[in-house]
Amino acid sequence: MATLIHSLSDHSDDVNYCAFSSSCLATCSLDKTVRVYSLSDFAELPYSPLRGHKYAVHCCCFSPSGRVLASCSTDGTTALWDTRDGRRLAVLGQPRASPVRVCRFSPRDTCLLAGAADGSLVLWNVRSLRLYRSGNVKDGSLVACAFSPNGNFFVTGSSSGHLTIWDDKMRCLYNEKAHDLGVTCCDISSNPVSDNENGFKYFQMASCGQDNQIKLWLILFADFLGVELKYKCTLNGHSAPVLACAFSYDGQMLVSGSVDKCVIIHETSTGNTLRTLSQHTRYVTTCAFAPHSHLLATGSMDKTVHIWQLDLKQPCAGNTVETESKVAVEDWSEDDVSAWLCAQDLADFVGLFKVNNIDGKELLNLTKEGLANELKIESLGLRSKILQKIEELRMTMISVSVPFPDEFLCPITRELMKDPVIAADGYSYEREAMEHWISNKRRSSPMTNLPLHSLTLTPNRTLKMAITRWLETQQK
Repeated sequence: MATLIHSLSDHSDDVNYCAFSSSCLATCSLDKTVRVYSLSDFAELPYSPLRGHKYAVHCCCFSPSGRVLASCSTDGTTALWDTRDGRRLAVLGQPRASPVRVCRFSPRDTCLLAGAADGSLVLWNVRSLRLYRSGNVKDGSLVACAFSPNGNFFVTGSSSGHLTIWDDKMRCLYNEKAHDLGVTCCDISSNPVSDNENGFKYFQMASCGQDNQIKLWLILFADFLGVELKYKCTLNGHSAPVLACAFSYDGQMLVSGSVDKCVIIHETSTGNTLRTLSQHTRYVTTCAFAPHSHLLATGSMDKTVHIWQLDLKQPCAGNTVETESKVAVEDWSEDDVSAWLCAQDLADFVGLFKVNNIDGKELLNLTKEGLANELKIESLGLRSKILQKIEELRMTMISVSVPFPDEFLCPITRELMKDPVIAADGYSYEREAMEHWISNKRRSSPMTNLPLHSLTLTPNRTLKMAITRWLETQQK
């Protein structure tokens, strides 16, 4: 059903988002760029990449006409680009300059919604480029949003786990605690799925979160009755936090991407899993269906975007699952270990490991003493490099089976902290990441964008001990 037809690997850092227009695919990344490709041959357009954001680009989206592309960033701005020549049309600054996490055009092509880390949300008038309305969610960062098909309402999701429904006057109409550990994404299908006895049209909405769940909802948008939200069901196919979800253009399928590195295609009418795709080697951060076609794009922290062609001529049988074979590390053969060594730029040790019959289980049990005394690797530097790679492999195994608690992740890199420090803004960061942030003459908080009154970094020994204890419990 799903055939991988193309892979894009132009970004030099994590891919955060991808979006389709009728003729183009846009991707954005932690590398501060937005890239635009033609759907005819997946060649990058001459004006791509788009550069202008100072920090990571978190989200991008096309206007309904496809003539304008919006992108938003940690730098506290949302930029508008002309898709014909790549010209930057405007830079829209978020109130209080908070990092902008998500942006979305209204279906009518009149407004642009931008949501930020401080919980602020802004509706911009696309024609005048002026602020039309602004508001705030009650708690947490604003991380997800979706418009109703008529554009009169929109839904936001926050890191506190709430889904909130607003009208286009920025009035809060409904609030629901949807995901215990925080919402990560939401989407609304443009096709009505059912009518009640009064003939009102309901639409499907999907939300996903840090609780590993995808929830399907039925939502009623009626100008004269307000809104109504009904829980439909929960999809539990992922084994780790779900970071992205999106409906197909006809509403018959829902795709999701997760920290478990998998992409799952669900049948919305039944909730069944149609296919599971396991091509990505790190967290899947974004997924999107093309409008009016069966192209699917998935992006990941592995710096790649995969393009899939869905062949719906082949019938989808219930719970048929198409999963690439992935062998657990402890079950690796000696040849698997050899392949891993080559991938880690350690090919010189393939012969030595084979002579000593190092399979997956032996690899995970290797110690500093074993490398020195049993494998006779004399160089301290080489022993350290091998042990570091093995430790990274162990961490990967843990992250797949049990997601890291969010408070253990650096807000800048979103990786597990090894040397956490407390900055003047009160947040904890990985020392190397924060020092790099400061070395680039940034004098504002990565979390709030407010000025840092001091550049002193204080070791967070309590957090470091908590991380160490947690890792020890996972390895038992």
